[in-house]
Amino acid sequence: MNKKLRMQSQNIADKNYTILSKLFPNAVTEYLAGYDACGNPLIERAIDADVLRTEISCGVVEKDQERYQFTWPDKKNSMIMANAPITAALRPCREESVDFDHTGNLYLEGDNLDILKLLQETYLGKVKIIYIDPPYNTGNDFIYEDDFSETIEQYAQRSSQYHTGEDRLVKNMDTNGRFHTDWLNMMYSRLKLARNLLADDGVIFISIDDNEMENLRKICSEIFGPSNYVNHFAWITNLTGRQISGKGAAKTWESILVYAKDIQMISEFHINIEFAKRKMPDAYKGFKKEIRKDQIGAFAVGDTLYNHNRKFNEQTRPNLVFSIFYNPVTGEIVPGDIGEKKEGFVELLPHANGDGTHKYHAWRWSRQKILKESYNLIVLPAAKGGYEIYTKKRDFNQTLLKDFIPNVSNGDAEVQKLFGGRKYFDYPKSVDLLKILLGAVEDREALVLDFFSGSATTAHAVMQLNQEDGGSRQYIMVQIADQIDQKSQAYQAGFSNICEIGKQRIRLAGEQIKAGDIGFRVLKLDSSNMKDIYYQPAQVQQRSLSEAIDHIKEDRTAEDLLFQVMLDLGIMLSSKIEEKIVNNKSVFYVAEGFLIACFDLDISEETIKTMAQERPYYAVVQDSSRTDDQAAARFEKIFAVYSPDTIRKVL
Repeated sequence: MNKKLRMQSQNIADKNYTILSKLFPNAVTEYLAGYDACGNPLIERAIDADVLRTEISCGVVEKDQERYQFTWPDKKNSMIMANAPITAALRPCREESVDFDHTGNLYLEGDNLDILKLLQETYLGKVKIIYIDPPYNTGNDFIYEDDFSETIEQYAQRSSQYHTGEDRLVKNMDTNGRFHTDWLNMMYSRLKLARNLLADDGVIFISIDDNEMENLRKICSEIFGPSNYVNHFAWITNLTGRQISGKGAAKTWESILVYAKDIQMISEFHINIEFAKRKMPDAYKGFKKEIRKDQIGAFAVGDTLYNHNRKFNEQTRPNLVFSIFYNPVTGEIVPGDIGEKKEGFVELLPHANGDGTHKYHAWRWSRQKILKESYNLIVLPAAKGGYEIYTKKRDFNQTLLKDFIPNVSNGDAEVQKLFGGRKYFDYPKSVDLLKILLGAVEDREALVLDFFSGSATTAHAVMQLNQEDGGSRQYIMVQIADQIDQKSQAYQAGFSNICEIGKQRIRLAGEQIKAGDIGFRVLKLDSSNMKDIYYQPAQVQQRSLSEAIDHIKEDRTAEDLLFQVMLDLGIMLSSKIEEKIVNNKSVFYVAEGFLIACFDLDISEETIKTMAQERPYYAVVQDSSRTDDQAAARFEKIFAVYSPDTIRKVL
């Protein structure tokens, strides 16, 4: 059956209502919200708080009760704004892209709040790493001027569309009575949306300084959960120190705050030893290990197998307290009971516990793991006689990352070098800093998002890291076209906004790196491709086919429509797109035929048949491509015969 495309971003409030309704169907109710101008009652859906109260075991805080909370003026509005849907489009810009047809990287130009909303369905739970370097709110920088009532169409009309360079950024002076409020509103709504995009084992890194550090940690704990706090990195940005206030000690470092989507799902952060010693000699020294070989390959001797924590003993971990038996002749290692006799084997008892109460420490491995992975254990003579058992460290070129990052300056020099010695950007982050953070997450195929892209250091770091470790990470950069000061070197060189600098920086970095995916696909935020959309699609009744004719804006291309359809159907914006001519009509094959779409008018039965025979998961055509009800019936009939499982959609 043909279905209309939604053509708007996901309504997160509706989604949350649906989740609650499924969990507690008995709490779904209706209430009298008032009366219309004619005196008719207005009945709206609701969740009954009294029913929820009886369904959950913990207490429910009432409106006037005291409770621990972090709040500020407009917090409620920032939450509502994050949940509210928008009608908008991301329009492809091939002329500003690099290797548009083959790259997996995205550069999305526009307001990051609106773009994060558009990405909610397609990239839900798909982003492994988020890094952002938002405005620090120093009293001298720019923040987003979010309007809680203005639609994207109204704003686009007022600013003559985003791609002209107009933006929502305003200078936030510390004399502003809403100084912290405006910054918190900006960050809260965006972080709330960003969390939805993180994978279950994903992490977010946020650069910040002292001006909003405490507030940032509070809103992160509220959005991600306090238990999902991971680290607070100290990045030494200026070892000589800077004294601004004339009081106290000189400031030498900034913060990088780290939260996980689910801290139980992430692993340790590691760093290459040689890279760490070379780039951060003040924090990483030594690490000289004897490299040995066995039948599997090279390894270094790791830690002893016993758990150093006295709390893990025969009482708290009885399943991890046993003997390990070692055959000095064959090298065989097997677990057994304490005191058990095995011919040809030496018994290695668990270490003695010094807490005065318990006898033994526990082992770090279970009996089953020892039996399965004894090849990753080695027994060596102990200095005081007897034997000690150690793990074999296969990734011996890695060490645990420290939350102290010295010797890594900002990226001024490297950006200036790319642009021939000219300074086009203030305080860019260092590629090495981003490589340390991104490389610490053990996923070489990670999708990386930066929605305060700035000079695009994150994109540069992803490409360079892939070149160095053979990874295939991909990135999504999001940046509004913030205007450049006409007195600046960048403006004099021909750059009108920050996006132009960022895109050129990626091009220049790619020319140096050369290997791997050094391309990027540019998409620009704009109002909907549909005419006169001043309402939510759900408010409009189904129109007849004749009324649907010419509902597309005249300046929009078939590729514009294709990307709006991809967003609506949850198809990755970096998916491979192939355009074929079928019976003189342009037909798009997306993601190896997962989606087949044609936006030309008057599609013949033969063209529809060709599309159907490919058996796509989705098939999309324009409303106005079917000129009468008979044509609509033929469209449905052909797909029912040749591809009955295909989901048919109309634009």
